[in-house]
Amino acid sequence: MHDIRLIRDDPDAFDAGLARRGAEPVARAILALDEERRALTTRLQNAQSRRNEASKAIGKAMGQGDTESAEALKAEVAELKRTMPEMEEAERALGEKLKDALAVIPNIPFDDVPEGADEDDNVEVSRWGDKPVFDFEPQEHADFAPALGMEFETGARISGARFTFLRGDMARLHRALGQFMLDHQISANGYTECAPPLLVKDEAMYGTDKLPKFKEDSFKTSVSYLEPTDFIRAIQENGRIDATSRTAEEYKPFLESVEQKTRRWLIPTAEVSLTASVMGELLDESALPLRLTALTDCFRSEAGAAGRDTRGFIRQHQFTKCELVSIVKPEESEAEHERMTKAAQGILEALGLPYRTILLCTGDMGFGARKTYDLEVWLPGQNAYREISSCSNTGDFQARRMNTRYRVAGEAKKTEFVHTLNGSGLAVGRTLVAIIENYQQADGSVVVPEVLHSYMGGVTTLTP
Repeated sequence: MHDIRLIRDDPDAFDAGLARRGAEPVARAILALDEERRALTTRLQNAQSRRNEASKAIGKAMGQGDTESAEALKAEVAELKRTMPEMEEAERALGEKLKDALAVIPNIPFDDVPEGADEDDNVEVSRWGDKPVFDFEPQEHADFAPALGMEFETGARISGARFTFLRGDMARLHRALGQFMLDHQISANGYTECAPPLLVKDEAMYGTDKLPKFKEDSFKTSVSYLEPTDFIRAIQENGRIDATSRTAEEYKPFLESVEQKTRRWLIPTAEVSLTASVMGELLDESALPLRLTALTDCFRSEAGAAGRDTRGFIRQHQFTKCELVSIVKPEESEAEHERMTKAAQGILEALGLPYRTILLCTGDMGFGARKTYDLEVWLPGQNAYREISSCSNTGDFQARRMNTRYRVAGEAKKTEFVHTLNGSGLAVGRTLVAIIENYQQADGSVVVPEVLHSYMGGVTTLTP
């Protein structure tokens, strides 16, 4: 969410920031809504003041025997009481309209983010590791991993496209990777382990900028789990329903209100639940920085990725990820971004996987980011680098949506919005793919990286 005051102060600078992302100017439209709302607020405040003044004047007029003035004042108060609720509703509606307009505007990139239209304009920052040299033609994981326990057909039979069933040592390696990532981020980088809910409310999704713009990319639960007592309570809260009304159209507003209150979203990433853990909080400065990590399943509809990576284990509807989230003071967020990126890089280096670090251009960044580094791991089977982690600094964009502030030390009345950051440390499934392809052998087996041996119970090689 953007600070409306910054748009008021310099609308041209705001639109210039959006233009760097290829977005259309919106400052004038936003300010027109803002001015309309503020004018109505002023009218409402004046009406409230006049109502109070007139109410006091009635008693004074009555005391002086001025019946005519008292009756006129009573009529004025009655009219104000009649019209003020309409003004209050109009003010509320304008406030919601302004909030909705601000909610779909992307974040403004930092000045050091390179300008560009798409991934072709991203900037490579660094590379690490030597690409493996094979004395045979390396294969893509989708071609030889099924013999090792990565069962695409089984997953599809059970759940449909973009689901995979892992079996035996393949499943164990997947589990070992996740556990290693979590342990490493806790011990080496000081993150606090969390076990957050996988189902979250609208507020958590909105606060972390996943709603309303990206609702089609996430899975929403139905309301069929409502207990009868909850349903009765919902009816009571939403007003009585005429028992003779049977058409779907008549019931629709009620059912929508119930659904709004009871639906939950499967998290697209633990960024949502970890970041939302401070939603609405006023934190003490001494509590910052907060560094949180969690190993969770994640769920994405991949609505915007139709036709991409349909083969293999790269893009799934359900996947496991070790998430990193930081809550920091504004002046610390840039340094924290570099620290978080190094924490993700450390996993790849410990596993001996070659990678490169990419600074995303303005046109390729996520909606809520001000600056993003992508880590791309080398996949010999594809002869290409592929994204395995994305680390982003959102500034105060999410904090404003969540209303999360901290109390400045030594200044009891001064509060500021925190800055939030998120990153993958790492995506487990994509790391599994990278290991399979980089450590593949001519006979179809895969050597397990040494750092994972203690997690594998003595298994050092996956064999067909």
